[in-house]
Amino acid sequence: MYYPDVPALEPDELNLLCNEYMEHNATLDPHLADQMGVKRGLRNLDGTGVLAGITNVSNVIGYDKKPDGTIAPIPGRLVYRGIDIDTLAAEADAHDRFMFEEVIWLLLFGSLPTQEQYAKFRKLLEHHRELPQGFADDMILNSPSPNLMNKMARSVLAMYSYDEHAEDNSLPNILRQSINLIAELPTMMVNAYQIKRRVYDRSSMYFHLPTEGQSTAEHILSTYRADQKFTHEEARLLDLCLLVHADHGGGNCSTFTCRVLSSSGTDTYAAISSAIGALKGPKHGGANLKVMHQLDYILENVEDPTNDDEVREFLRKIIRKERGDGSGLIYGMGHAVYTLSDPRAQILKTHAKSLAYKNGYDEEYEMLCSIERLAPQVFAEEKHGPKKVCANVDLFSGLIYRMLGISEDLFTPLFAIARVPGWCAHRVEEVEFANRIIRPALGLQRHAQFLKQLHGRGRREGVQAGIQEPPVMPHVGQKLPHVAVAGDVAAALAGNEQLLPRAFGVVLQHRHCQALGAGRARRHQACGAAADDQ
Repeated sequence: MYYPDVPALEPDELNLLCNEYMEHNATLDPHLADQMGVKRGLRNLDGTGVLAGITNVSNVIGYDKKPDGTIAPIPGRLVYRGIDIDTLAAEADAHDRFMFEEVIWLLLFGSLPTQEQYAKFRKLLEHHRELPQGFADDMILNSPSPNLMNKMARSVLAMYSYDEHAEDNSLPNILRQSINLIAELPTMMVNAYQIKRRVYDRSSMYFHLPTEGQSTAEHILSTYRADQKFTHEEARLLDLCLLVHADHGGGNCSTFTCRVLSSSGTDTYAAISSAIGALKGPKHGGANLKVMHQLDYILENVEDPTNDDEVREFLRKIIRKERGDGSGLIYGMGHAVYTLSDPRAQILKTHAKSLAYKNGYDEEYEMLCSIERLAPQVFAEEKHGPKKVCANVDLFSGLIYRMLGISEDLFTPLFAIARVPGWCAHRVEEVEFANRIIRPALGLQRHAQFLKQLHGRGRREGVQAGIQEPPVMPHVGQKLPHVAVAGDVAAALAGNEQLLPRAFGVVLQHRHCQALGAGRARRHQACGAAADDQ
């Protein structure tokens, strides 16, 4: 969509620019990357993450690494501040209560709250759910967006203008900003969705005020639904989704993005909005939507969903890129860390069953269970590798949202709502304890070709570089010739491999939480399936 008063590039102009780029930019050679020691994908050759830091916020365990370097698959664990999420989910079930607010406190402060702390904290979040005066009109109603993640990122950035102490990176101020954002983002999300419905979907919109005494999950359902009605079971299920998505170590794309920006000394709003932008990507937070689209596709094309042989062969065709979207991926299967199981997927699978059969989604639920059971077999047969593939959290989360009547527009934003506490906890840790800017390096690939281009085209095209003849390349340690433009730097370095920057590779690695008393954390194993580390 182009605004009529804004000049736009014509297709011919764009094609010309694209051709110019392709002419002078060769594809980065992966073999050269390996030769230079580049950690592509920010991972070692065995799939494990490159150690770049430590954290006490959470730990992701998917395999055991033996002394000889081999990897032994084990059932997956996700640990928040020393407590397994299985324990937290069981506690919520045992007492039939909402746990997300307690998890927020746990991630931010390092321990579960007392009853008094919990009561005060819920009130604190409740009092901060309403947006600043004029914010909804200026930032949401008057500037709708077809993509809610984009709108939420912009809204977080805009909160900077409503904060007199936005640049203060002291611990009290960062905690204040974090709590405000955790409380406000669900309201931002629902309001952004309503205006999106009105402008882009041509549907009615409605805005409900927050209701006193509600949990975050109840607040979302109450303000999202037109009649504000929901069952306790529905709210508990959404609360569980928020709980299992609250954090996933410091190495996943969005959290690491937040830590990188935080290491620069920037403000909270810039750091959190960047994390939202990273989560928006379909390789990260958007995977649950891919699962649902593929699920619908399979049910439409498989004659008998209860026939394992038929389902297995259809999955085989997807992997072979003969069916589906051509990616060769079975969405919802595979993970960068987990090998035998993803604890988040197991929790959601168990709790989704009752609502699925009650609300007429039994066929969808059983098909997902079949995919979980059959896909690892097909992967092993087709890929002939040692990698273990298991269901990840996305396999069942999308179905839960659908059963709750939640629009697909909100699938990824709900992920963001859940993950904000984790982002904030990692930001606090990075600012308080890391105290060094994260700065990897990139290796230069085509340095020798720049010299030829500069000498051959500079005078013809009016590029006055200040060098009339090709410069004589210095030996290592020799002073570089004077250069007038950035392109000459590459020319001056041509043929001097030792002068090139060291190839980079960074993924945040973890240690076990202190409460667990374990040694080093086990790290990423590339499963080669659909999902990345989330």
